[in-house]
Amino acid sequence: MINRLLPISTFIVLLCLKSTASCFAAEDVPSAAILAAEQARIDVMQRVSASVVAVFGAESTGGGSGVLISPDGFALTNFHVVKGAGPFLKCGLNDGVLYDAVQIGIDPTGDVAVIKLLGRDDFPVAAFGDSDELRVGDQVFAMGNPFLLATDFHPTVTFGIVSGLHRYQEPSGTILEYTDCIQIDASINPGNSGGPLFNLQGELVGINGRASFEKRGRVNVGAAYAISINQIRHFLDSLKGGRIVDHATLGATVTSDSLGRVIVSEIRETTDAYRKGLRLNDEIVSFANRPIGSVNQFKNILGIYPSGSGAPLVYRRDGLKKTIDVRLNQLHSPSELIGFVDDWSRRKPENRLESPQPQSKAYPEKWKDLFEPRSGFVNFHFNRVRRDPLLSTIAEWKKSGEIGGLWTIRGKTEQNIPVTIKINNVGAGLILGADQFYQQYGEGVELKDEPPGTGGLLASLQHLRLLLTTGDKAFTDCSYWGTERTQDGRSMVDIVRCELTGAISYWYFRPQDRICLGFRFQLSEDAGFCEVSWNELQSFGGLDFPKVLSVRGPENTRWSLLLEAVEIAAPTAPTNTDAPKGGEQSD
Repeated sequence: MINRLLPISTFIVLLCLKSTASCFAAEDVPSAAILAAEQARIDVMQRVSASVVAVFGAESTGGGSGVLISPDGFALTNFHVVKGAGPFLKCGLNDGVLYDAVQIGIDPTGDVAVIKLLGRDDFPVAAFGDSDELRVGDQVFAMGNPFLLATDFHPTVTFGIVSGLHRYQEPSGTILEYTDCIQIDASINPGNSGGPLFNLQGELVGINGRASFEKRGRVNVGAAYAISINQIRHFLDSLKGGRIVDHATLGATVTSDSLGRVIVSEIRETTDAYRKGLRLNDEIVSFANRPIGSVNQFKNILGIYPSGSGAPLVYRRDGLKKTIDVRLNQLHSPSELIGFVDDWSRRKPENRLESPQPQSKAYPEKWKDLFEPRSGFVNFHFNRVRRDPLLSTIAEWKKSGEIGGLWTIRGKTEQNIPVTIKINNVGAGLILGADQFYQQYGEGVELKDEPPGTGGLLASLQHLRLLLTTGDKAFTDCSYWGTERTQDGRSMVDIVRCELTGAISYWYFRPQDRICLGFRFQLSEDAGFCEVSWNELQSFGGLDFPKVLSVRGPENTRWSLLLEAVEIAAPTAPTNTDAPKGGEQSD
């Protein structure tokens, strides 16, 4: 009986196998849409790989990855990749060429650095994407040089999804702080640091950081973090200016109450937020146009902005909302920031791996002028490159003759009150109707809020005069600061920062034509701002000068002066008795 059933059972088995094979064969044939999507992804990866940089220390020790963002060679990487590597680096691209590179600027808090590859002005670049458009589940891919094994400089590609957004990593025994970062499951290992994170369109949406933080292991564990490109863009121009940049603080501490609201628990009285009305127990509703639902969320949003940035803040008190525009303080003191950088610079490079690396070569003599050390900067050469063309537009206000003598400025307010301002090298005086105000200049002299409520208008005019008569050499520091949005938020301006005897001014320049639009001034680092702006210049003899000066004080008091005359006397040897007290010149 069994023998009779064997042919039948064999037939059934063979029939099943044939049917199964047919099913698998049908499933194994990808659809045209799948094949097209795969090919599109391959094409994108091949295209953007040309912009991916293999970064090596000058002494063939340590390194990581980076990505080119401009044809003239500017590239992004991590601070922890370039720290301790010295001013010059070696960088490879997938064309097989090893290029010289120079360090430009660093963000030690945000773990970002800008370097510049040398020798070409037509480097392939990655296009910026919008990291705010990312959603959990979006497909992304990372590129870089894990374990520094790619000695042919062809980057490794890893593929994954966005696992989380707006992640926050607390600093622990360091100032390094990852805020509002992107969590991905694409494999990130030592050597990937500083490399690009792309969306499926091949747009740069982040810079890959560490696969884990602090005491955890540094090999891939399926949870990696990238610094969002939108955060980096807030700092990018400052970094290109050779600076060591700092992040912002509101100058207040917040906590969650029993209802889950974010409440101000501490606030410094010297902060702009306090001057604008923020107080203890106020509820933070939104910041920088983003709603605040937790303490971590507030830290995330605050952490993506540079020190000195302005942003709208909405708070609630007794059921009523109020909106204020606040200027953010620096998170660290300059000495703390520089000390941290110096300490890290003495350490060995982060990704010090026993792997094949290109041999270092002596740097060509032609690159030596591209690095200029200065305290507080990574590379002051690139600060000059951005600062000097801006200052030259103010120097052009001077049309002829000497302008170092007494200035007499006459005009009237919007209320037709006559105004006379006199300024020389040792002081300034102002007559406003029947009122008189005076500010002496000089080493050891106390700068005052004169006229009261302006934030120190008379003191600020010393900076204007010095820029016109002497230029950058008149200040203890005069440097390119970066870019920021105008008060109305409609456009960006370039900033030059000047400091003298503790007083600080920030000068606004329109990027497209470098025209100076005004400045803000502080009597000291913790003082409120005197903001002075103008729309156009008018010729007054040998000097172009603003036609209308608009002044806004720390408490939002406003004052406009319509200029009718600017007279400049021949310069004389100054003494303290030459100061124009009360707006009148003394012999």
